[in-house]
Amino acid sequence: MFEDVRDLYSASIVERGRRPQHMRRLEAFDATAKGDNPMCGDRVQVWVRYEADGTIAESGFEARGCEISKAAADLMVEAVQGQSPADTKALFARLREMVQSGECPEHDAALVAMRPLAAVHEYKSRVKCVTLPWHALIGAIEGKGETSSE
Repeated sequence: MFEDVRDLYSASIVERGRRPQHMRRLEAFDATAKGDNPMCGDRVQVWVRYEADGTIAESGFEARGCEISKAAADLMVEAVQGQSPADTKALFARLREMVQSGECPEHDAALVAMRPLAAVHEYKSRVKCVTLPWHALIGAIEGKGETSSE
C-alpha cells in the first residue's frame, strides 16, 4: 500500500504541487471561472487570454488544495497554450479517460506530458483532484463563472 501511495505522489507531482510554475493570476484576461471540490475542499480559479484567432494565448491559475490538484493545474496550463477551445475540450476528454483507466497512449504527446497523473486511477476520489482545474478551464471557455468537480 505504501508503495502505491508513493507512486501517486511521484517526484514530478510533488515538485509541481509544491512549486507550480504557472500559478498566477493574469492581469489581462478574456475569461475566468472558479472550481470547487466540496468533497475535499480543493478550490481553483483559472484565467484565460485568447489570441485574435481564438486560440489560448495564455492561462494561469490560483489554487488551494492538495499537491495533485495543483500539479494537474500546472500541467494543464502548459498543455493548453496555443490550443483552440475545441481542442482543449478534446484534450480534457482524453485526460479524463487516462486518469480513470491509467492508460496513456504513447502517440499522444500532450497526454504523455501529463502521464504522472495517471496514477490516480487507483484512487477514485483523487480523479476529481486532477479534473477540477480542467472543469474550471472548460467553465471559463464556456462563460460559466463557477464549476464543480461533481
